[in-house]
Amino acid sequence: MPAIPSFAGNFQNTFTGDYKNQIGLNFGQGVNSGFIIPPPNQFVPFNLINLQYSQPTTFFGVPARQSININQTLGFGDKYGWHWRDYTIPMIVLSGDVRLSEYKNFYVASGAGVGLQAQQNERLGAKLLFQFKIIAGWHVNDKWNVELFMHHFSNANTAPENYSYAFYGLGVMYNF
Repeated sequence: MPAIPSFAGNFQNTFTGDYKNQIGLNFGQGVNSGFIIPPPNQFVPFNLINLQYSQPTTFFGVPARQSININQTLGFGDKYGWHWRDYTIPMIVLSGDVRLSEYKNFYVASGAGVGLQAQQNERLGAKLLFQFKIIAGWHVNDKWNVELFMHHFSNANTAPENYSYAFYGLGVMYNF
């Protein structure tokens, strides 16, 4: 079995360091876009609160993490022709993130996941969700990470309606 190289700060895993567990709290601001990487130019009254539990792993020898995510979206009004309050829906998502690059205490990662939302609606048209995300993180110390993220949720064209949910946000991770 190949040895995992030591990374910045002697972390064994980009996300969790020497620890085997991570819990995170993420808050996202909604963007009205159907693109997988939405331009941050149409912010909407739609937010994401995410509680994430993760464990370290590898993906073809690259540091990674596997997570279970409990999400709650919160809509507050109307904008760009959508009734955002109608999309206040809980979700559960299983996801994996893989380190793309790391320099000293900074890292960049990408992830994907699959999950369910509690009810379908005219924006997504299905309970089944697929997630794509991009992460830029910073190791504050061996116990704490801060991450900027972009999350995109879609039904991957499994239903006629697929306008997606997209969020830009900030997360705080605690390693233990």
